[in-house]
Amino acid sequence: MKKIVETVNRTLFELEVGILIYGVICQLFVFLPKDKAGYSIGLWIGIAAAALAAFHMWYTLDKGLDFDEKSAVGYLARQNIIRYVGIVAVMIAIAVSGMGNPLSAFLGIMGLKAAAYMQPFTKKISKLLYGEEILPDLIEEPESNQE
Repeated sequence: MKKIVETVNRTLFELEVGILIYGVICQLFVFLPKDKAGYSIGLWIGIAAAALAAFHMWYTLDKGLDFDEKSAVGYLARQNIIRYVGIVAVMIAIAVSGMGNPLSAFLGIMGLKAAAYMQPFTKKISKLLYGEEILPDLIEEPESNQE
């Protein structure tokens, strides 16, 4: 288990945890709609779509950094379009099939945005699991010339 945790990108882990927490919080409000099963199914399909979109975003950015600047811009733009088309396809499939509530699916997909805002909280969870993050200084101090 520890090896799997070490190989997962820390930022992606924090984002996925945030999406999951958001889904659990939204699930607490299942008593509000009349169609409770449709709400829950749509919500968790949306949460799954958000989690896959987060993974795709991480994979795309990680791979895109290997290209030169011009190629990277085109690659990232194509991958963004693919991600959005996938999300729209999920929404259309839910609406057409009637399998779940499309509005709660949209609520689940918005978990990607909510998780980004929950990052300070999920960072604390990440620190518990991974330990303290050690990053290099962003600004290097010039060496002082002592004469």
